Parts: sequence; C-alpha cells; structure tokens
Amino acid sequence: MSTAPRLTALDTLHRSLGATMTDFAGWDMPLRYASERDEHNAVRTKAGLFDLSHMGEITVTGPQAVDLLDYALVGNISTVGNGRARYTMICQEDGGILDDLIVYRLGETEYMVVANASNAQIVLDALVARAEGFDAEVRDDRDAYALIAVQGPESPGILKSITDADLDGLKYYAGLPGTVAGVPALIARTGYTGEDGFELFLKPEHAEGVWTALTEAGAGVGLIPCGLSCRDTLRLEAGMPLYGHELTTALTPFDAGLGRVVKFEKPGDFVGRKALEAAAERAETAPPRKLVGLIAEGRRVPRAGFPVVSGGEVVGEITSGAPSPTLGKPIAIAYVDAAHAAPGTAGVGVDIRGTHEPYEVVALPFYKRQK
Repeated sequence: MSTAPRLTALDTLHRSLGATMTDFAGWDMPLRYASERDEHNAVRTKAGLFDLSHMGEITVTGPQAVDLLDYALVGNISTVGNGRARYTMICQEDGGILDDLIVYRLGETEYMVVANASNAQIVLDALVARAEGFDAEVRDDRDAYALIAVQGPESPGILKSITDADLDGLKYYAGLPGTVAGVPALIARTGYTGEDGFELFLKPEHAEGVWTALTEAGAGVGLIPCGLSCRDTLRLEAGMPLYGHELTTALTPFDAGLGRVVKFEKPGDFVGRKALEAAAERAETAPPRKLVGLIAEGRRVPRAGFPVVSGGEVVGEITSGAPSPTLGKPIAIAYVDAAHAAPGTAGVGVDIRGTHEPYEVVALPFYKRQK
C-alpha cells in the first residue's frame, strides 16, 4: 500500500515559485526552481535558500542524556560545550555506519541529534533501544521543526539584517537561540555546501514568514531559492560524504576514511567499540580502499556504481558523480585500492558503458572556499 509523501510547511510556497518537486526519503521536496547551474553558482558566489525540513530532529534530555549519547554514538559527546555542535556517527554492533549525524548541545542536559531524512526512523529506533537503563528521554521532534538554510558568501549579511543574534560571535559548528524575522529560532552555523552559512530551526508555522523575510533581505545581493539537485553538486565539490553513497552499513568509519570521528579514549563502552577497534587495526596494517576525487579529462559523466579501472583491472568504484559547475568538468568521488589512490596516479579511468574514460586522481575536496 503506497503512502503519499510528507509535505513540509513550505510546500505551497515552493509550488508557487514553480519548483520541480520530487519524492525524497518519503518527503515531497523541491529538486530545482529553474536552472540547477544557476542555483549552484548563486551559493558559490552570492547566496542560496534551502528548505531542509525533511531532516530528522531527535531530542535527548535528562540527567544521563550525555551518557546515553556517549554509549550510543562513536563520538565523545561529553566534550561538546553548551551551544556547540559536533559531527559524529551512529554505528551497528559490527561497526557498520547506520548514519552520520550532527549533535547540538542545547543546554546542560539537553541535546538535539539531527539525522539524515532517509535514516531518521532508523536512528530514532536505535537511540530508543540504546536508552534502556539510562535516565534519559529520547523524543521524536521531526514534526516540531521546520529547517531553513541560507548558504553562501552573502549569507551572514542577509541574516544579520533580520536577526538580533550575534552572528559575528557564532563559530562554525555552533548554535545559539535568537529571533529571526521576529520569531524564535535556533541559529546554527553549519551547512553542507562548502560555503559559510546558517541553518535555522524554527516552528513549522513560522517557516513561510522567515523564508519570505530572507528572500526580501537577500533580493539586492543575488539570493535565490535552491533545490536538492544543486545541494548535491555543492556537497560533491566540497568532498562531503552522502549516506547511501560514501557511507553505508557495509562500511565502518575507518573504511570511509573518517576514523577520526571514533573516540576510543572516551570513558566506558559504546556500541560497536570492539568491531571498530579491529577495523582501526586493519586500517593500519592493510589499508582499505581509499576515498579519492576523480576529475574527467573528457565530458562523460560517471555515476554511482561505475567501475574505476587501471591496466584493464577494476581497482575501485564510483560512489558519487556529476558535472561540476565550478570546475567546468565532470567529477566523481570513488573508493579505490590504496595502490591507485595517490593524487596524480597515472593510468586511472572509469568504465562508462564499456569505454574506459581517463580520469585524474586528486585529493578531496575539489573545492575549498577562501576564508
């Protein structure tokens, strides 16, 4: 029995703007409004406005909230200061990645875990199961929030004009309460585009007013609405992993080159610890495939699942690929054998429907903004 996709609080507004809508993780979301390239370039050079209300907010509260999170996740959440955020992961007992997350510390004993839309229920169920025996409450707050992001070099100036918050004092990966366009919001300096920007958590009934205020505030500096399509090319250029592509339950954080998020030094046990210790050891002695960037010499675009080849042998697999508006060439992220992972490795190509197209191996990210 099919169920209709969920609608965000901004659904009517997206349709009035002529958005092309798509079903994404059970939500009807804007894919693009006009030109994906124009939306991408606006974020790189000016600013873009995104509806991210499909993301999964889970609140964890109580005297042992931090103990639960330290047990349930691979990061050391006890070292996250009030008003700060941390990128981390939740793993299975065998070390496979269930999801990558951002955890915000909202108060002394209050945390907000933000999961990917496609994994929100999985993460919620895992946290509820792992909460047994802890004096902590796990609450599904997905319906309590709309989430709007403004990203790009002009975003601080745009947001400053409609908020009372001290944006200059707000560090990267931090969040503070404030008002935006006269309504309360949690203002976070995080993002998934490689640019400076902000994510605004607010009540769904306030979303349309805040979106409109941001649109008006950014009209003079080139702010435009942006869909999920350009969000993917932006994160790809910035070398940021996407769950289901670079991250899966078949991979541990060490396989993904993100072993740094696993904190063995934190006190006590955590889910997946033994398996992850073994994975860390394997990565030292026999490095797994490495995540690298690939830049096309030609014009053909590689897609997820295409083989990476060298000397007639398969040496890896594409996880994400797309034309890069910033570089003007097709790019891809791939897992490749360690012997072929060094930047500049000769003779590497991608098998695109039977033809071995030449590609240059580069270090990630493809794009890094000027500070």
